Amino acid sequence: MPPASPAHVPALPAMGPVTLLRALFKRPRRPLPALLPELVTEYRLDRLPLDEVARYRTAFGFAGERVPLTWWYLLAQRAHLASMLDPRFPFRIVGLVHMENTLEEHGAAAPGQALVLRTVLRLLPPSASGALRCVLETSGSAHGAPVFSCASTYLVRRGKRDGARPPEAGPALSGRALAHWTLDAAAGRRYARLSGDWNPIHLAGWSARLMGMRRPIIHGMHTLASSCAALENERGRHAVRIECRFRAPVPLGSSVVLRAAPAAGGFVVEAGGKPAVTGDCSLA
Repeated sequence: MPPASPAHVPALPAMGPVTLLRALFKRPRRPLPALLPELVTEYRLDRLPLDEVARYRTAFGFAGERVPLTWWYLLAQRAHLASMLDPRFPFRIVGLVHMENTLEEHGAAAPGQALVLRTVLRLLPPSASGALRCVLETSGSAHGAPVFSCASTYLVRRGKRDGARPPEAGPALSGRALAHWTLDAAAGRRYARLSGDWNPIHLAGWSARLMGMRRPIIHGMHTLASSCAALENERGRHAVRIECRFRAPVPLGSSVVLRAAPAAGGFVVEAGGKPAVTGDCSLA
């Protein structure tokens, strides 16, 4: 059995001010390389921060004492950001758009048990319009046994619009309403205190405008966590797998509705009368 905290594996970087500043001011490499090989990184977390997990459960209304499935993203996000700060990743981080996310629970980590997080970053082939995306796949294991996995897709560069392609049809918003909530002006800052993600676009109007946004928007994983907790509480079982697509930003101040999609396990999050997040949730 491998040691709990291999000496050669560095500690998982925190989401602190230094990391945020490095992300905000990272510049793209010029010229961009023609080919980006897979980037593989490994980090260790010596023990689960159980007090932070408890605050997260309380904030979103998760029942029981389990680690919520969506909480694992907070660890994966730290590993993702560390990977994108690697000099071998030649793109800016500011402006990346979180498009899709999948989380899956594979096992459990005991209190005080160390985790090793392994991340593989891959650049996907350009789309027909020239859009460029990357995928970061993180797996967390304890003593070699899998605990969770997270895959996130980010838009690195937008494609060219030629006007010939019709807009993609969104899902129908006809499902049964399972939950609703309203995002107040401080919702982004409360999530930042839980997650460590102090991206200015989520905090306030002035900080969002500094980043070129008209209005501050809530983090997509806040919406997913709210949806996951509501689905668990409505059906009395915990989520073991959840996948979603972020279709549109949700501004602070929005009223949000979670609806059950026609397919079993499917859900749609509506904001401003339009689908903002669609996905599927598998319960134990």
